[in-house]
Amino acid sequence: MLDRPMVDTRALRNAFGVLPTGVAVVSLHDEAGRPTGVTVGSFSSLSLTPALCLFSLGKNQGSARLFTKGVPFVVNVLSHQLADLAWQFAKPAEDKCAGVALAATAVDVPRLRDAIAHFACHAHAIHDGGDHIIVVGEIVDFDHGEGEALVFYRGGMHKTAPV
Repeated sequence: MLDRPMVDTRALRNAFGVLPTGVAVVSLHDEAGRPTGVTVGSFSSLSLTPALCLFSLGKNQGSARLFTKGVPFVVNVLSHQLADLAWQFAKPAEDKCAGVALAATAVDVPRLRDAIAHFACHAHAIHDGGDHIIVVGEIVDFDHGEGEALVFYRGGMHKTAPV
């Protein structure tokens, strides 16, 4: 077995933070069938054929236990005007969807009505990723609109800007 050097996790987090990541809220149902969600900054396309996407979620997140193979969920890409929603879904709460405008989807899980894109999925696979799980979603429906995406960069929320 190889000896692994100790890594300064704060320094590593700061290094990761120099690359902006898009901010999305993944909506799904909790154990009681109520809509809930969680903010993620690791959403990515994976494959066009078949249509797959992925995101990671800390194992210590309360929502992590809800993701099992086959579970329906929706990835909601946020515009920069929705930074307050990103923070709302990032924190533990009894009703994370309180005051949030929702709309129906093809997977019977609500999406955030004001998101600039959404991807309705079924969990295709769940992988171990150290202190995270990696959720691969099979996309069954999607849509997008106008707006500048919300990004997380160096510990804060920002809007995208053309160069």
